[in-house]
Amino acid sequence: MASQYDVIVLGSGPGGYVAAIRCAQLGLKTAIVERENLGGICLNWGCIPTKALLRSAEIFHYMQHAKDYGLAAKEITADLDAVVKRSRGVAKQLSQGIAHLMKKNKIAVHMGEGTLKDAATLEVKGDKGSETLSAKHIIVATGARARDLPFAPSDGKRIWTYRHAMVPPEMPSKLLVIGSGAIGIEFASFYNDMGAEVTVVEMLDRIVPVEDAEISAFLQKSLTKQGMDIRTATGLEDLKSSAKGVTANIKGKDGKVTTEEFSHAIVAIGIQPNTENIGLEGAGVKMDRGFIQIDGYGRTGTKGLWAIGDCVPGPWLAHKASHEGVTAAEAIAQELGNKDVHPHPLDRNAIPGCTYCHPQVASVGLTEDKAKEAGHEVKVGNFPFIGNGKAIALGEAEGFIKTVFDAKTGELLGAHMIGAEVTELIQGYTVGKVLETTEIELMGTIFPHPTLSEMMHESVLSAYGRALHI
Repeated sequence: MASQYDVIVLGSGPGGYVAAIRCAQLGLKTAIVERENLGGICLNWGCIPTKALLRSAEIFHYMQHAKDYGLAAKEITADLDAVVKRSRGVAKQLSQGIAHLMKKNKIAVHMGEGTLKDAATLEVKGDKGSETLSAKHIIVATGARARDLPFAPSDGKRIWTYRHAMVPPEMPSKLLVIGSGAIGIEFASFYNDMGAEVTVVEMLDRIVPVEDAEISAFLQKSLTKQGMDIRTATGLEDLKSSAKGVTANIKGKDGKVTTEEFSHAIVAIGIQPNTENIGLEGAGVKMDRGFIQIDGYGRTGTKGLWAIGDCVPGPWLAHKASHEGVTAAEAIAQELGNKDVHPHPLDRNAIPGCTYCHPQVASVGLTEDKAKEAGHEVKVGNFPFIGNGKAIALGEAEGFIKTVFDAKTGELLGAHMIGAEVTELIQGYTVGKVLETTEIELMGTIFPHPTLSEMMHESVLSAYGRALHI
């Protein structure tokens, strides 16, 4: 006989486990199904362990520049195995934390492969056999995996995806990074700081192409100064691996193809949703290139079946998945008769994006070009890190903050940052967008001194010709 629940969540990543917790908070009998590790890709192979790696690289970088701070450090070395071990320890700690949260919230955990039999029934095949679960509502949160090159699948030895790059069998000497989105640039930054010779190839005409054009240009200049070889409008024609390394045929801007040798290659060309073989074929849901199509609350169009996270249209970010999880949980509770919840559809213009390279990149809302394409007359503010006392004191005077406003209404349309700790600063503008702030409120806000956040104030003032410190 099937185990009965109000809600079953298929997948325990940052979308799935958050959805399960919110369902439980709302009094719903909830189960979660996971085939590998609680916490999904984010906690085990994505957001968290990569930040642990990048923190080690950041400290290594500072140690090598100790004299810039009046300090002395000699015979500085990096132990890649120890760096990776620390990263895996951080991931393990947080995955165990998710297990604690499941227990605390009385969420039943079923380990195994889940397959939909219909919109209300799930078969789970685990180490101890199969079991059948049923629920009034099922949330699909199966996430995604790295896309392989069709002509050169990853082998974990010389051609890596992000998973291989997090537990490298050896330190690359000469690394090719294919793709310059957040994942590609973060690994390029990590391995460059750790001492590898890094080349990045990007098919489009600029790196981190979803970011504002000024941010992309600044980042490319900074990474080049750090020693990276950055090639835009450049394609990969072929990639072959051997016991000694990889051979790449690279087509440059001029159309010429060169053959080059590298020790390793990281493929970072996007993701593939994990939506095959989970029973969606007969569930009546709409799909587009493998991604489940949903409304602003996570409904698939099939009654009782919901979807969130990386298996639905992007942006494919952990915090967006978590937000979708809460929204879907509250919409389900509302359908089941809870009158105290009032879910709101996802606002894609208020989703911040962060890239944890060196320097960091963060943004929310429309770029200047996108704002103009949307028909806005804009006012743009720009304030450099070199004009901020705290940045200079930190030895982090590289970067700037850019704000984009509607010239007629004063609406904050977008904010774009590059520099130290901007991934921590961006939330100020995100809150501003959610509160539908205008330049008046931001100008009238008192920012503490000395902080990096003062640049956020100055950038707003700059858009209206009122910047004080430049």
